Amino acid sequence: MNPQDKQRGLLGLRFLIVLGAVLLFIICAAYFFYGLQPVLGEKTPVTFEVVKGESFRSIGARLSTDSLIRSITVFKLYSFVTGSARKFQPGVYALDRTMSVPEIVRELTRGVKNEVTLKVIEGAAMKDIDAALANAGVTAPGDIINMPIEPLRESYPFLNNASSIEGFLFPDTYQFAIHSTPEKTVRRFLDAFKTKAWPLLSGNKDWYQSLTLASYLEKEVVTESDRRMVAGILLKRFSIGMPLQVDATILYAKCRGAFESCGSMSLTKQDMKIDSPFNTYTHRGFTPGPIGNPGEGAIRAAMNPTPSAYLYYLSTPDGKTVFSKTLLEHGQNQTRYF
Repeated sequence: MNPQDKQRGLLGLRFLIVLGAVLLFIICAAYFFYGLQPVLGEKTPVTFEVVKGESFRSIGARLSTDSLIRSITVFKLYSFVTGSARKFQPGVYALDRTMSVPEIVRELTRGVKNEVTLKVIEGAAMKDIDAALANAGVTAPGDIINMPIEPLRESYPFLNNASSIEGFLFPDTYQFAIHSTPEKTVRRFLDAFKTKAWPLLSGNKDWYQSLTLASYLEKEVVTESDRRMVAGILLKRFSIGMPLQVDATILYAKCRGAFESCGSMSLTKQDMKIDSPFNTYTHRGFTPGPIGNPGEGAIRAAMNPTPSAYLYYLSTPDGKTVFSKTLLEHGQNQTRYF
């Protein structure tokens, strides 16, 4: 082979090598950019949790298993190239399959707040609180309702004779961690009750009755002065053996202990005949326990009732409380306002 032919052969070989390298680069680049693209065009929400200390390799494997990325290799390479491999933050993320790898990496390195702020309103029932906690991702549905009371009695002596934690879930604004245990969550409420409500109740031997009364006042009356007046009326009815006739207790029975999800908050004549120990029209005395979780104001009113000559009361559509001394006067007020 003459030198010219040898030179041409070397040039041809180099050309083929360069061409192969270019083609390989194009194929790898195409695969890389393909791997960066979203898995689906339709939004499919996926809850994805990054555990503290978890390696980005494990994260990539689980992203692939959950069909959130096309390629583990592309995910790893992108994480290395962008310097994100050691920056993934623990937490629970709401991802979806329309997100590209850069979007997912950006989300996982930005971090997520693993606490939620939840305001529990005065008068909310245990089932209402259970649903609110579940909706916020703090606990699973039913966790609070089904929380055993026995493990709590030693830390909270006021639960010793209680059959339920209804009434003890003190209404307040709380910061809860996502995916908390039921016991830890309930203890937050009980700690608040112990600090804010128990000092008001503990000096009264009939404190559980007062707590139950406070739960009525929370649902029946708005202002503090009216609550104290109604507290006096209900205690007077109790002392003379008259049925307490508190509409809110029937609502509690009708709504099966869940005011917020109740279909109708109005009462019919048929509702007044509901067979339940929470029906204070057909059963004399106080209900077996609170019908919700009263706040500090309602508890203070229950502990400081106002004596009066009144025996009846009603709430007008605009929230005003009207008091009556006799059943005849009460009937006249009902006709006047309703």
